[in-house]
Amino acid sequence: MQTELNKVIAAVEEFYAQEMFLLERDLGERTLTHRLAVYVERQFSGWQIDCNYDRLGERTLRLPRGSTVSTDDHLGKSIYPDIVVHQRDIPNNLLAIELRKESNHQPLEHDQRKLLGLTDPNVWFAYAMGVLLIVGPNGVSLSEVYAGGAVDGAVSRWFAERLEESGLAGRRNDGAQH
Repeated sequence: MQTELNKVIAAVEEFYAQEMFLLERDLGERTLTHRLAVYVERQFSGWQIDCNYDRLGERTLRLPRGSTVSTDDHLGKSIYPDIVVHQRDIPNNLLAIELRKESNHQPLEHDQRKLLGLTDPNVWFAYAMGVLLIVGPNGVSLSEVYAGGAVDGAVSRWFAERLEESGLAGRRNDGAQH
């Protein structure tokens, strides 16, 4: 898992080195997501990298009934992750990334629930891991790593420390550093 997360950190480093124009001008999350996906793709050779991908072969990705995350719309309230590292035709889903801007005031719980569902080993298309990144012009203000349908506290702390060592950890508006 750390090998793959180090690749995510390398992609985030390149994203911050190349895309400050977008961050400083507070462009939309979809623009930022696309640009981060470009750098993720450079790190994960042999894998397909897609944004808002909602299929596995001919099947649409859906969580079981009763889930708190909607799955049957295309209006941004779905389980479709912002960025995926996967193989398109077979259930080999490595990584799902949710990216949020610091200025996004929508509830964080939606993205957190999405990653809980996407990494749940009981769904047929489960991703091996998920990463939540909150980004702003001063760096990544919050990160979480998901595995097995839960937040992995130890790996999340390791990941946050690596971001900080790389100079990527920013400050939240409340002054807390994560």
